[in-house]
Amino acid sequence: MTGPGSDAGPGAGPGATPPVVLLTDARVVAVPVHEDATALVDSAGVLPFDGREDDGTGAGRWLRRTVLERLADAAAALPGDLRLVLNEGYRRPERQRAAFDRYRATLAAAHPELDAAVLRVLASRYISPPELAPHTAGAAADVLLTTPEGVELDLGCPIDATPEQSGGRCYTDHPDVVGEALLLRRELVRALHGVGLVNYPTEWWHWSFGDRYWAWTTGAAAAVHGPVPPPT
Repeated sequence: MTGPGSDAGPGAGPGATPPVVLLTDARVVAVPVHEDATALVDSAGVLPFDGREDDGTGAGRWLRRTVLERLADAAAALPGDLRLVLNEGYRRPERQRAAFDRYRATLAAAHPELDAAVLRVLASRYISPPELAPHTAGAAADVLLTTPEGVELDLGCPIDATPEQSGGRCYTDHPDVVGEALLLRRELVRALHGVGLVNYPTEWWHWSFGDRYWAWTTGAAAAVHGPVPPPT
């Protein structure tokens, strides 16, 4: 580890990924949240929804209005042969907790020498601790690209692949991502950065606006989107 909550890509090979600031970094955790009460809205009719992460309630289609509007603008900025698809937006807190605990347990089994604090940091490369999660704030969107016909495109590793499963290629700037996959990532980054969203650099698919990570990345004084109840 290169500092509290920072990461040089454990599990991805020595030197394979540049250091990044993780959600568990003390500087991110310290960002205050001044909730602006922007509503959660349904993305149906605005963006295609992948649905593979749907929990049966459709909650994953929902996002803060500020996030959905920016995603719609990003979709319009892509080349005509690419479609931006929402994989998951809002995530219920119990699902966030279960996913975090499951991945942390997997890491603990593989690395029994690590203590709980280090395991928490390592787990945050792939999924946020529930108390910090942008998804439970409706502030984050996991996205992918398809053709106009709905064929999913290869951006170097499957969406939601862990650092171990992907050999680190889940990192947005991993050097092993080349060719067409790299070009597609560049288009995604261009479109989403262009509308003010920020990327969590261990996951090419994860983008957010208004949460603590967005605030820290952009230099905002505070986050404006904190955890909210599920849509009804």
